[in-house]
Amino acid sequence: MEARMSEPTAPATDLMQKVVSLCKRRGFVFQSSEIYGGLKSAYDYGPLGVELKRNLMNEWWRAMVHEREDVVGLDASIIMHPKVWEASGHLAGFSDPLVDCKNCKERFRADKAPKVEAGTKVTYLEGGKKGGKTLNGVAERGYICPVCGSSDLSNERQFNLMFRTQIGPIDVLGDLTRFVEENRHLSGVDLRAGIEGLVKESAVHLRPETAQAMFVQFLNVQQTQSMKIPFGIAQMGKSFRNEVTVEHFIFRSVEFEQMEMEYFVEPGTQGDWLEYWREARMKWWQSYANHPEKFRARAHEPSELAHYADRCYDIEYDYPWGFGELEGVASRTDYDLGKHQEHSATKLSYFDQQKQDPTTGKTGWRYLPYVIEPAAGATRGVLVYLLDAYHEEPVPDAKGEDATRVVLKLHPRLAPIKVAVLPLVKKDGLPEIARDLVARFRKAAINARYDEQHAIGKRYRRHDEAGTPYCLTIDGQTKEDGTVTIRDRDTMKQVRIAMDEALRIVSERLASV
Repeated sequence: MEARMSEPTAPATDLMQKVVSLCKRRGFVFQSSEIYGGLKSAYDYGPLGVELKRNLMNEWWRAMVHEREDVVGLDASIIMHPKVWEASGHLAGFSDPLVDCKNCKERFRADKAPKVEAGTKVTYLEGGKKGGKTLNGVAERGYICPVCGSSDLSNERQFNLMFRTQIGPIDVLGDLTRFVEENRHLSGVDLRAGIEGLVKESAVHLRPETAQAMFVQFLNVQQTQSMKIPFGIAQMGKSFRNEVTVEHFIFRSVEFEQMEMEYFVEPGTQGDWLEYWREARMKWWQSYANHPEKFRARAHEPSELAHYADRCYDIEYDYPWGFGELEGVASRTDYDLGKHQEHSATKLSYFDQQKQDPTTGKTGWRYLPYVIEPAAGATRGVLVYLLDAYHEEPVPDAKGEDATRVVLKLHPRLAPIKVAVLPLVKKDGLPEIARDLVARFRKAAINARYDEQHAIGKRYRRHDEAGTPYCLTIDGQTKEDGTVTIRDRDTMKQVRIAMDEALRIVSERLASV
Protein backbone atom coordinates (compact mmCIF):
# COMPACT_ATOMS: atom_id res chain seq x y z
CA MET A 1 0.00 0.00 0.00
CA GLU A 2 1.15 3.52 -0.73
CA ALA A 3 0.56 6.44 1.61
CA ARG A 4 -1.94 8.99 0.37
CA MET A 5 -0.54 12.51 0.58
CA SER A 6 -2.45 15.75 1.02
CA GLU A 7 -1.94 19.02 2.83
CA PRO A 8 -3.27 19.50 6.37
CA THR A 9 -5.75 22.31 6.69
CA ALA A 10 -6.95 22.50 10.29
CA PRO A 11 -4.56 24.47 12.54
CA ALA A 12 -2.87 22.27 15.12
CA THR A 13 -3.98 24.59 17.89
CA ASP A 14 -7.67 23.71 17.56
CA LEU A 15 -7.48 20.42 15.65
CA MET A 16 -7.97 18.33 18.77
CA GLN A 17 -11.07 20.25 19.80
CA LYS A 18 -12.56 19.84 16.32
CA VAL A 19 -11.89 16.11 16.25
CA VAL A 20 -13.44 15.62 19.70
CA SER A 21 -16.52 17.56 18.57
CA LEU A 22 -16.77 15.51 15.37
CA CYS A 23 -16.47 12.26 17.34
CA LYS A 24 -19.49 13.18 19.46
CA ARG A 25 -21.49 14.64 16.55
CA ARG A 26 -21.07 11.66 14.23
CA GLY A 27 -21.05 8.84 16.78
CA PHE A 28 -17.39 7.86 16.91
CA VAL A 29 -16.76 8.30 20.65
CA PHE A 30 -19.02 9.18 23.58
CA GLN A 31 -18.21 9.98 27.18
CA SER A 32 -18.95 6.88 29.28
CA SER A 33 -22.09 7.11 31.45
CA GLU A 34 -22.74 10.57 30.05
CA ILE A 35 -26.32 10.88 31.36
CA TYR A 36 -24.91 10.44 34.89
CA GLY A 37 -22.29 13.12 34.44
CA GLY A 38 -19.70 10.89 32.79
CA LEU A 39 -16.81 8.92 34.23
CA LYS A 40 -13.41 10.50 33.96
CA SER A 41 -11.04 8.76 31.54
CA ALA A 42 -13.66 6.26 30.35
CA TYR A 43 -15.10 6.35 26.84
CA ASP A 44 -17.63 4.41 24.78
CA TYR A 45 -17.09 3.81 21.07
CA GLY A 46 -20.24 4.62 19.14
CA PRO A 47 -21.56 3.04 15.93
CA LEU A 48 -18.83 4.56 13.75
CA GLY A 49 -16.07 4.39 16.36
CA VAL A 50 -16.46 0.69 17.00
CA GLU A 51 -16.27 0.00 13.26
CA LEU A 52 -13.14 2.13 12.88
CA LYS A 53 -11.45 0.45 15.83
CA ARG A 54 -12.35 -3.04 14.64
CA ASN A 55 -11.18 -2.26 11.11
CA LEU A 56 -7.85 -1.04 12.47
CA MET A 57 -7.40 -4.10 14.66
CA ASN A 58 -8.42 -6.43 11.83
CA GLU A 59 -5.83 -4.83 9.55
CA TRP A 60 -3.20 -5.32 12.27
CA TRP A 61 -4.18 -8.97 12.71
CA ARG A 62 -4.09 -9.53 8.95
CA ALA A 63 -0.60 -8.02 8.66
CA MET A 64 0.85 -9.60 11.80
CA VAL A 65 -0.76 -13.06 11.72
CA HIS A 66 -2.63 -13.99 8.55
CA GLU A 67 0.04 -12.78 6.14
CA ARG A 68 2.90 -14.51 8.00
CA GLU A 69 3.75 -18.14 8.60
CA ASP A 70 5.92 -17.41 11.66
CA VAL A 71 3.26 -15.75 13.88
CA VAL A 72 0.21 -17.32 15.52
CA GLY A 73 -2.52 -15.84 17.68
CA LEU A 74 -3.67 -16.07 21.27
CA ASP A 75 -6.70 -14.78 23.17
CA ALA A 76 -5.94 -15.06 26.87
CA SER A 77 -8.09 -14.28 29.89
CA ILE A 78 -8.04 -10.81 31.40
CA ILE A 79 -7.74 -12.22 34.93
CA MET A 80 -4.65 -14.38 35.48
CA HIS A 81 -3.09 -16.18 38.45
CA PRO A 82 -1.65 -13.63 40.94
CA LYS A 83 1.76 -15.30 40.70
CA VAL A 84 2.00 -14.17 37.08
CA TRP A 85 2.18 -10.57 38.28
CA GLU A 86 4.57 -11.46 41.08
CA ALA A 87 6.95 -13.06 38.58
CA SER A 88 6.69 -10.20 36.10
CA GLY A 89 7.41 -7.62 38.79
CA HIS A 90 4.12 -5.78 38.39
CA LEU A 91 2.92 -6.35 41.95
CA ALA A 92 6.14 -5.07 43.46
CA GLY A 93 7.07 -2.34 41.03
CA PHE A 94 3.98 -1.22 39.12
CA SER A 95 3.45 1.84 41.27
CA ASP A 96 4.20 5.52 41.00
CA PRO A 97 4.78 8.36 43.45
CA LEU A 98 1.64 10.52 43.52
CA VAL A 99 1.22 14.12 44.59
CA ASP A 100 -1.91 16.22 45.13
CA CYS A 101 -1.86 19.90 44.24
CA LYS A 102 -3.39 21.80 47.16
CA ASN A 103 -4.18 24.73 44.88
CA CYS A 104 -6.12 23.19 41.93
CA LYS A 105 -6.68 19.70 43.47
CA GLU A 106 -5.04 17.92 40.52
CA ARG A 107 -3.39 14.55 41.29
CA PHE A 108 -0.28 13.77 39.26
CA ARG A 109 2.82 11.63 39.04
CA ALA A 110 5.82 13.26 40.69
CA ASP A 111 8.24 11.79 38.14
CA LYS A 112 6.27 13.34 35.25
CA ALA A 113 5.81 16.81 36.74
CA PRO A 114 7.47 19.87 35.14
CA LYS A 115 10.99 20.22 36.56
CA VAL A 116 12.39 23.45 37.96
CA GLU A 117 15.48 24.12 40.01
CA ALA A 118 14.85 23.55 43.71
CA GLY A 119 14.23 26.86 45.44
CA THR A 120 12.84 28.56 42.32
CA LYS A 121 10.21 31.22 43.02
CA VAL A 122 6.96 30.62 41.13
CA THR A 123 3.68 32.48 40.60
CA TYR A 124 0.31 30.87 39.91
CA LEU A 125 -3.40 31.65 39.94
CA GLU A 126 -5.50 30.76 42.97
CA GLY A 127 -7.51 27.63 42.25
CA GLY A 128 -5.81 27.39 38.87
CA LYS A 129 -8.62 29.44 37.34
CA LYS A 130 -8.64 32.50 35.14
CA GLY A 131 -9.29 35.60 37.15
CA GLY A 132 -7.95 33.98 40.31
CA LYS A 133 -5.71 35.85 42.67
CA THR A 134 -2.01 35.71 41.83
CA LEU A 135 -0.11 33.70 44.43
CA ASN A 136 3.60 33.27 45.05
CA GLY A 137 5.50 30.22 46.18
CA VAL A 138 8.82 28.41 46.21
CA ALA A 139 9.38 25.08 44.38
CA GLU A 140 11.29 23.38 47.18
CA ARG A 141 11.17 19.89 45.64
CA GLY A 142 12.31 20.81 42.15
CA TYR A 143 8.96 20.35 40.44
CA ILE A 144 5.55 22.07 40.24
CA CYS A 145 1.95 21.17 39.44
CA PRO A 146 1.60 20.39 35.71
CA VAL A 147 -1.85 22.05 35.57
CA CYS A 148 -1.60 25.33 37.49
CA GLY A 149 2.14 25.65 38.18
CA SER A 150 1.66 25.71 41.94
CA SER A 151 4.38 24.74 44.42
CA ASP A 152 1.80 24.10 47.17
CA LEU A 153 1.86 20.31 47.03
CA SER A 154 1.10 17.34 49.28
CA ASN A 155 3.65 14.74 50.29
CA GLU A 156 4.43 12.00 47.76
CA ARG A 157 2.48 8.75 48.15
CA GLN A 158 2.83 5.41 46.37
CA PHE A 159 -0.05 4.45 44.13
CA ASN A 160 -0.53 1.08 42.43
CA LEU A 161 -1.54 1.22 38.78
CA MET A 162 -3.16 -2.22 38.79
CA PHE A 163 -6.89 -2.65 39.39
CA ARG A 164 -7.48 -5.16 42.18
CA THR A 165 -10.64 -7.20 42.65
CA GLN A 166 -11.62 -10.40 44.48
CA ILE A 167 -12.34 -13.86 43.12
CA GLY A 168 -14.48 -16.51 44.77
CA PRO A 169 -17.97 -16.64 46.33
CA ILE A 170 -16.96 -15.54 49.85
CA ASP A 171 -17.53 -11.88 50.71
CA VAL A 172 -14.16 -10.60 51.90
CA LEU A 173 -15.83 -7.59 53.55
CA GLY A 174 -17.31 -9.86 56.21
CA ASP A 175 -13.87 -11.25 57.07
CA LEU A 176 -12.42 -7.75 57.17
CA THR A 177 -15.16 -6.49 59.46
CA ARG A 178 -14.63 -9.34 61.94
CA PHE A 179 -10.87 -8.89 61.85
CA VAL A 180 -11.11 -5.17 62.64
CA GLU A 181 -13.63 -5.76 65.46
CA GLU A 182 -11.42 -8.43 67.04
CA ASN A 183 -8.16 -6.51 66.68
CA ARG A 184 -8.94 -2.94 67.71
CA HIS A 185 -5.91 -3.04 70.00
CA LEU A 186 -3.46 -3.35 67.09
CA SER A 187 -1.41 -0.43 65.82
CA GLY A 188 -2.28 1.10 62.46
CA VAL A 189 0.66 -0.64 60.79
CA ASP A 190 -0.25 -4.07 62.19
CA LEU A 191 -3.93 -3.58 61.39
CA ARG A 192 -3.11 -2.72 57.80
CA ALA A 193 -0.83 -5.76 57.50
CA GLY A 194 -3.60 -8.03 58.76
CA ILE A 195 -6.13 -6.55 56.37
CA GLU A 196 -3.70 -6.92 53.46
CA GLY A 197 -3.22 -10.58 54.36
CA LEU A 198 -6.98 -11.24 54.27
CA VAL A 199 -7.46 -9.38 51.01
CA LYS A 200 -4.52 -11.13 49.37
CA GLU A 201 -6.06 -14.57 49.87
CA SER A 202 -8.69 -13.92 47.17
CA ALA A 203 -7.15 -10.97 45.34
CA VAL A 204 -6.73 -10.95 41.57
CA HIS A 205 -5.91 -8.12 39.19
CA LEU A 206 -7.17 -6.90 35.86
CA ARG A 207 -4.25 -7.25 33.50
CA PRO A 208 -2.23 -4.06 32.91
CA GLU A 209 -0.86 -5.48 29.64
CA THR A 210 -1.55 -8.42 27.33
CA ALA A 211 2.11 -9.45 27.07
CA GLN A 212 2.46 -11.74 30.08
CA ALA A 213 -0.04 -14.34 28.83
CA MET A 214 2.10 -14.84 25.73
CA PHE A 215 5.13 -15.61 27.89
CA VAL A 216 3.16 -17.92 30.18
CA GLN A 217 1.73 -19.82 27.19
CA PHE A 218 5.00 -19.87 25.24
CA LEU A 219 5.59 -23.59 25.71
CA ASN A 220 2.00 -24.64 24.93
CA VAL A 221 1.93 -22.59 21.74
CA GLN A 222 5.39 -23.68 20.60
CA GLN A 223 4.73 -27.38 21.14
CA THR A 224 1.15 -27.63 19.87
CA GLN A 225 1.90 -25.65 16.71
CA SER A 226 5.41 -27.09 16.14
CA MET A 227 6.81 -23.57 15.89
CA LYS A 228 10.51 -23.06 15.25
CA ILE A 229 12.54 -20.09 16.43
CA PRO A 230 12.14 -17.34 15.30
CA PHE A 231 8.38 -17.16 15.76
CA GLY A 232 5.82 -14.87 17.32
CA ILE A 233 2.64 -14.96 19.37
CA ALA A 234 0.17 -12.13 18.77
CA GLN A 235 -2.72 -10.95 20.90
CA MET A 236 -5.25 -8.13 20.85
CA GLY A 237 -7.38 -7.20 23.80
CA LYS A 238 -8.26 -4.91 26.68
CA SER A 239 -5.88 -3.84 29.42
CA PHE A 240 -6.48 -1.71 32.47
CA ARG A 241 -4.28 0.79 34.26
CA ASN A 242 -5.37 2.96 37.14
CA GLU A 243 -3.78 5.95 35.48
CA VAL A 244 -3.11 8.98 37.60
CA THR A 245 -3.04 11.40 34.71
CA VAL A 246 -5.61 10.86 31.98
CA GLU A 247 -5.29 13.28 29.12
CA HIS A 248 -5.91 14.20 25.53
CA PHE A 249 -9.25 12.46 25.03
CA ILE A 250 -8.66 8.74 24.27
CA PHE A 251 -4.86 9.10 24.17
CA ARG A 252 -4.57 7.95 27.79
CA SER A 253 -7.43 6.27 29.64
CA VAL A 254 -7.86 3.64 32.34
CA GLU A 255 -9.33 1.06 29.94
CA PHE A 256 -7.72 0.61 26.55
CA GLU A 257 -7.04 -1.97 23.85
CA GLN A 258 -3.65 -3.23 22.83
CA MET A 259 -2.22 -4.99 19.80
CA GLU A 260 0.91 -6.81 20.95
CA MET A 261 3.21 -9.46 19.58
CA GLU A 262 6.06 -11.30 21.30
CA TYR A 263 8.63 -12.47 18.76
CA PHE A 264 10.97 -15.14 20.14
CA VAL A 265 14.48 -15.16 18.69
CA GLU A 266 17.85 -16.79 19.16
CA PRO A 267 20.10 -14.98 21.69
CA GLY A 268 22.56 -12.76 19.87
CA THR A 269 20.20 -12.02 16.97
CA GLN A 270 17.94 -9.63 18.88
CA GLY A 271 19.60 -6.50 17.50
CA ASP A 272 18.88 -7.42 13.90
CA TRP A 273 15.31 -8.43 14.69
CA LEU A 274 14.71 -5.21 16.62
CA GLU A 275 15.66 -3.20 13.53
CA TYR A 276 13.50 -5.43 11.34
CA TRP A 277 10.40 -4.89 13.45
CA ARG A 278 11.06 -1.18 13.92
CA GLU A 279 11.07 -0.71 10.15
CA ALA A 280 8.10 -3.04 9.54
CA ARG A 281 5.92 -1.39 12.14
CA MET A 282 6.79 2.12 10.99
CA LYS A 283 5.87 1.25 7.39
CA TRP A 284 2.60 -0.28 8.53
CA TRP A 285 1.43 2.83 10.36
CA GLN A 286 2.52 5.12 7.52
CA SER A 287 0.77 3.02 4.88
CA TYR A 288 -2.69 4.04 6.15
CA ALA A 289 -1.85 7.72 6.68
CA ASN A 290 -2.35 10.86 4.65
CA HIS A 291 0.71 12.35 6.33
CA PRO A 292 3.38 9.66 6.80
CA GLU A 293 5.93 12.35 7.63
CA LYS A 294 4.21 12.80 11.01
CA PHE A 295 5.52 9.46 12.25
CA ARG A 296 9.01 8.90 13.61
CA ALA A 297 10.98 6.19 15.41
CA ARG A 298 12.84 7.43 18.47
CA ALA A 299 15.49 5.32 20.18
CA HIS A 300 15.34 5.25 23.98
CA GLU A 301 18.19 6.78 25.90
CA PRO A 302 19.87 4.37 28.36
CA SER A 303 18.21 6.20 31.25
CA GLU A 304 14.75 5.58 29.71
CA LEU A 305 15.07 1.83 29.22
CA ALA A 306 12.84 -0.47 31.24
CA HIS A 307 14.67 -2.89 33.51
CA TYR A 308 13.95 -5.80 31.17
CA ALA A 309 15.10 -4.15 27.90
CA ASP A 310 18.53 -3.77 26.33
CA ARG A 311 17.20 -1.51 23.53
CA CYS A 312 13.88 0.06 22.60
CA TYR A 313 12.25 2.30 20.03
CA ASP A 314 9.09 4.34 20.36
CA ILE A 315 7.13 4.86 17.17
CA GLU A 316 5.77 8.33 17.78
CA TYR A 317 3.16 10.51 16.11
CA ASP A 318 3.15 14.29 15.97
CA TYR A 319 -0.04 14.97 17.94
CA PRO A 320 -1.39 18.51 18.30
CA TRP A 321 0.52 18.76 21.59
CA GLY A 322 3.76 17.34 20.15
CA PHE A 323 5.30 13.93 19.54
CA GLY A 324 3.97 11.12 21.72
CA GLU A 325 4.14 7.34 21.80
CA LEU A 326 1.96 5.23 19.53
CA GLU A 327 3.83 1.92 19.66
CA GLY A 328 6.86 0.59 21.46
CA VAL A 329 9.26 -1.88 19.84
CA ALA A 330 11.40 -3.32 22.62
CA SER A 331 14.15 -5.89 22.90
CA ARG A 332 13.10 -7.54 26.18
CA THR A 333 16.05 -10.01 26.32
CA ASP A 334 15.16 -13.28 28.08
CA TYR A 335 13.92 -11.49 31.20
CA ASP A 336 10.26 -12.52 31.03
CA LEU A 337 10.72 -16.19 30.19
CA GLY A 338 13.48 -16.37 32.80
CA LYS A 339 11.29 -14.90 35.53
CA HIS A 340 8.33 -17.15 34.74
CA GLN A 341 10.63 -20.18 34.56
CA GLU A 342 12.03 -19.28 37.96
CA HIS A 343 8.69 -18.62 39.70
CA SER A 344 6.73 -21.50 38.14
CA ALA A 345 9.54 -24.08 38.31
CA THR A 346 8.65 -24.98 34.70
CA LYS A 347 11.26 -25.13 31.96
CA LEU A 348 10.46 -22.60 29.27
CA SER A 349 13.57 -23.17 27.18
CA TYR A 350 13.77 -24.05 23.50
CA PHE A 351 15.89 -26.88 22.10
CA ASP A 352 17.40 -26.50 18.63
CA GLN A 353 18.66 -29.89 17.46
CA GLN A 354 20.76 -28.46 14.63
CA LYS A 355 22.45 -25.52 16.31
CA GLN A 356 25.81 -25.85 17.96
CA ASP A 357 25.84 -25.08 21.67
CA PRO A 358 28.27 -22.13 22.02
CA THR A 359 29.27 -23.34 25.51
CA THR A 360 29.96 -27.04 24.85
CA GLY A 361 30.58 -26.95 21.11
CA LYS A 362 28.25 -29.91 20.68
CA THR A 363 25.34 -30.09 18.25
CA GLY A 364 22.05 -29.35 19.98
CA TRP A 365 21.48 -26.11 21.88
CA ARG A 366 18.96 -25.51 24.64
CA TYR A 367 18.41 -21.86 25.47
CA LEU A 368 15.91 -19.28 26.72
CA PRO A 369 14.78 -17.30 23.68
CA TYR A 370 15.16 -13.54 23.61
CA VAL A 371 12.07 -11.50 22.78
CA ILE A 372 11.30 -8.57 20.50
CA GLU A 373 8.00 -6.93 21.39
CA PRO A 374 6.09 -4.61 19.05
CA ALA A 375 3.33 -3.31 21.37
CA ALA A 376 0.79 -0.88 19.94
CA GLY A 377 -2.23 0.90 21.36
CA ALA A 378 -5.35 0.27 19.30
CA THR A 379 -7.22 3.15 20.92
CA ARG A 380 -4.29 5.48 20.31
CA GLY A 381 -4.25 4.27 16.73
CA VAL A 382 -7.88 5.33 16.37
CA LEU A 383 -7.00 8.80 17.65
CA VAL A 384 -3.99 9.05 15.33
CA TYR A 385 -5.98 8.23 12.21
CA LEU A 386 -8.82 10.56 13.20
CA LEU A 387 -6.32 13.40 13.58
CA ASP A 388 -4.56 12.42 10.36
CA ALA A 389 -7.84 12.19 8.41
CA TYR A 390 -9.47 15.43 9.55
CA HIS A 391 -9.54 18.00 6.74
CA GLU A 392 -11.33 21.27 6.13
CA GLU A 393 -11.74 22.40 2.54
CA PRO A 394 -13.36 25.48 0.97
CA VAL A 395 -16.25 24.53 -1.33
CA PRO A 396 -19.20 26.42 -2.78
CA ASP A 397 -22.55 25.67 -1.18
CA ALA A 398 -25.87 25.12 -2.98
CA LYS A 399 -26.19 28.87 -3.52
CA GLY A 400 -22.67 29.19 -4.90
CA GLU A 401 -21.38 30.93 -1.78
CA ASP A 402 -18.17 30.03 0.02
CA ALA A 403 -18.51 27.26 2.58
CA THR A 404 -16.27 24.83 4.42
CA ARG A 405 -16.42 21.09 3.89
CA VAL A 406 -15.32 18.92 6.81
CA VAL A 407 -14.13 15.53 5.59
CA LEU A 408 -12.45 12.55 7.21
CA LYS A 409 -10.04 11.20 4.62
CA LEU A 410 -9.71 7.84 6.31
CA HIS A 411 -8.00 5.06 4.41
CA PRO A 412 -10.88 3.19 2.72
CA ARG A 413 -10.05 -0.07 4.50
CA LEU A 414 -10.30 1.71 7.86
CA ALA A 415 -13.46 3.66 7.03
CA PRO A 416 -16.42 2.58 9.21
CA ILE A 417 -18.86 2.65 6.28
CA LYS A 418 -17.44 1.65 2.90
CA VAL A 419 -20.33 2.80 0.75
CA ALA A 420 -23.55 4.77 1.30
CA VAL A 421 -26.53 4.19 -0.96
CA LEU A 422 -28.77 7.24 -1.31
CA PRO A 423 -32.15 7.38 -3.05
CA LEU A 424 -32.58 10.87 -4.46
CA VAL A 425 -36.20 10.97 -3.24
CA LYS A 426 -38.25 8.79 -0.91
CA LYS A 427 -40.75 7.71 -3.59
CA ASP A 428 -41.12 6.34 -7.11
CA GLY A 429 -39.61 3.01 -6.07
CA LEU A 430 -36.13 4.51 -5.51
CA PRO A 431 -35.89 3.44 -1.82
CA GLU A 432 -36.65 -0.16 -2.79
CA ILE A 433 -33.93 -0.15 -5.46
CA ALA A 434 -31.46 1.39 -3.00
CA ARG A 435 -32.21 -1.13 -0.26
CA ASP A 436 -31.78 -3.99 -2.70
CA LEU A 437 -28.33 -2.64 -3.64
CA VAL A 438 -27.37 -2.26 0.02
CA ALA A 439 -28.33 -5.90 0.58
CA ARG A 440 -25.95 -6.98 -2.19
CA PHE A 441 -23.06 -5.15 -0.54
CA ARG A 442 -23.83 -6.58 2.88
CA LYS A 443 -24.04 -10.08 1.47
CA ALA A 444 -20.51 -9.52 0.13
CA ALA A 445 -19.37 -8.49 3.64
CA ILE A 446 -18.93 -4.82 2.67
CA ASN A 447 -20.42 -2.48 5.25
CA ALA A 448 -22.99 -0.39 3.39
CA ARG A 449 -25.44 2.17 4.76
CA TYR A 450 -28.87 3.09 3.41
CA ASP A 451 -29.54 6.81 3.94
CA GLU A 452 -32.65 8.70 2.85
CA GLN A 453 -32.78 11.55 5.39
CA HIS A 454 -32.38 15.21 4.29
CA ALA A 455 -31.40 16.71 0.94
CA ILE A 456 -28.77 14.91 -1.12
CA GLY A 457 -26.16 17.61 -0.47
CA LYS A 458 -26.54 17.27 3.30
CA ARG A 459 -26.23 13.52 3.00
CA TYR A 460 -22.98 13.89 1.07
CA ARG A 461 -21.61 16.18 3.79
CA ARG A 462 -22.72 13.79 6.51
CA HIS A 463 -20.86 10.91 4.90
CA ASP A 464 -17.82 13.13 4.27
CA GLU A 465 -17.65 13.64 8.04
CA ALA A 466 -18.14 9.92 8.63
CA GLY A 467 -15.25 9.10 6.30
CA THR A 468 -17.38 7.10 3.85
CA PRO A 469 -15.22 6.76 0.71
CA TYR A 470 -18.05 6.18 -1.80
CA CYS A 471 -21.66 7.29 -2.18
CA LEU A 472 -24.02 5.72 -4.71
CA THR A 473 -27.03 7.82 -5.67
CA ILE A 474 -30.22 6.21 -7.02
CA ASP A 475 -32.25 8.62 -9.16
CA GLY A 476 -34.85 8.67 -11.91
CA GLN A 477 -32.30 7.69 -14.55
CA THR A 478 -31.59 4.52 -12.57
CA LYS A 479 -35.08 3.26 -13.43
CA GLU A 480 -34.57 4.10 -17.09
CA ASP A 481 -31.14 2.66 -17.86
CA GLY A 482 -29.98 0.83 -14.69
CA THR A 483 -27.16 3.26 -13.90
CA VAL A 484 -26.24 5.01 -10.64
CA THR A 485 -23.96 7.88 -9.71
CA ILE A 486 -20.83 7.01 -7.75
CA ARG A 487 -19.24 9.90 -5.83
CA ASP A 488 -15.66 9.82 -4.56
CA ARG A 489 -15.24 11.28 -1.06
CA ASP A 490 -11.81 12.84 -1.55
CA THR A 491 -12.25 14.36 -5.01
CA MET A 492 -16.07 14.80 -4.94
CA LYS A 493 -16.09 13.67 -8.58
CA GLN A 494 -19.22 11.88 -9.75
CA VAL A 495 -19.57 9.45 -12.63
CA ARG A 496 -22.36 7.15 -13.75
CA ILE A 497 -21.83 3.42 -13.69
CA ALA A 498 -24.04 0.41 -14.28
CA MET A 499 -25.78 -0.53 -11.04
CA ASP A 500 -25.02 -4.18 -11.65
CA GLU A 501 -21.31 -3.26 -11.74
CA ALA A 502 -21.39 -1.17 -8.53
CA LEU A 503 -20.44 -4.03 -6.21
CA ARG A 504 -17.51 -5.09 -8.39
CA ILE A 505 -16.23 -1.53 -8.87
CA VAL A 506 -16.33 -0.66 -5.16
CA SER A 507 -14.78 -4.01 -4.23
CA GLU A 508 -11.92 -3.48 -6.65
CA ARG A 509 -11.31 0.05 -5.39
CA LEU A 510 -11.19 -1.15 -1.79
CA ALA A 511 -8.80 -3.96 -2.71
CA SER A 512 -6.47 -1.70 -4.68
CA VAL A 513 -5.62 0.81 -1.94
